[in-house]
Amino acid sequence: MARQDYKFSYPLRVRWAEVDRQGIVFNGHYLTYFDVGVTEYWRAIGYPYPAGLAEHGTDLYAVKSTVEYHASALYDDLLDICMRVARIGRSSVQFRPEIYRADELIASGELVYVNADPVTRQSAPVPEFLRIAVKNFELIEPTA
Repeated sequence: MARQDYKFSYPLRVRWAEVDRQGIVFNGHYLTYFDVGVTEYWRAIGYPYPAGLAEHGTDLYAVKSTVEYHASALYDDLLDICMRVARIGRSSVQFRPEIYRADELIASGELVYVNADPVTRQSAPVPEFLRIAVKNFELIEPTA
């Protein structure tokens, strides 16, 4: 992907508690940054998590998370957490997050969530309202 392919980004400043002794962001925090990006993405399309989905009888469960590290983020860096939905399957949603410091790609990854009934936790089709909201929001239409 290229940064211009992302309609959504969320600014985040690296805090002291997120860095190691060398002042470099500890690797596990990138998944937290991705999670912040997903949460803010849902808010941006009009379905703040978890209430925006729960009121429609659905919830999302993480089934896959990957991170590729391209450069080190440092204490006090201002990062842009870029988030887009790349694919919506029958019951899954795939995000492609990228984290930038200015124009430098710091990290990229993949997040896959399965939509499920929150009571039974059995997979369920992604609701049509969510498909439409994502499709209307994204610059590049997610694949099916």
